[in-house]
Amino acid sequence: MSAKSEPSCELYLITPPKIEIRAFAEDLAAALDAGPVACLQLRLKDVSDDEIKRAAEALLPVCHERGVPLLMNDRPDLALLTGCDGAHVGQQDTPYAEARRILGDEAMIGVTCHNSAHLAMEAAEAGADYVAFGAFYPTNTKEITHYAELETLQSWSAISTIPCVAIGGINLDNAQPLIDAGADFLCVITAVWKHPEGPAAAVKAFNELFENAP
Repeated sequence: MSAKSEPSCELYLITPPKIEIRAFAEDLAAALDAGPVACLQLRLKDVSDDEIKRAAEALLPVCHERGVPLLMNDRPDLALLTGCDGAHVGQQDTPYAEARRILGDEAMIGVTCHNSAHLAMEAAEAGADYVAFGAFYPTNTKEITHYAELETLQSWSAISTIPCVAIGGINLDNAQPLIDAGADFLCVITAVWKHPEGPAAAVKAFNELFENAP
């Protein structure tokens, strides 16, 4: 992931909170073969470390064969252990500085910043590769304690070259305002993995949206 390119917005996929590993690996391959994807975040909830490790080991080859980095949610220790390309940490998770210490200078590390330009500036100054704002819309995949505003994306894209990620309930019907506001990446879960025509169709549709953005 890098600062703005053409098209100006890209797709950032997150796994569902629970997966059947073999079936999901097939869905992931189909999704990644359908069009450009900036990265995949492995975000499993209420499962054992062993299952997270098994998932990472199964999904890493699928991602790397297609040039897509795999990030581990919350657990830089497991990211290091499994050979992931980096980690995403929240404000209540492993602190950014600790994640960077564990993973080293080459790893990709992103930080959740809710609706706060101040938190984003702190993360950017510390060396984060991207900052994430959200949630922008209601979602069933996570209990929402912070909502974000379009103005936060707009102001961030005006003052910083560090990429910003929008997250939270994003689908094909509500993505356009986030693209217009300056999001560099859109995090998507349900709208891809539960698309009625399958994940590949969803990835194609999102990329058509990005390509047609003004």
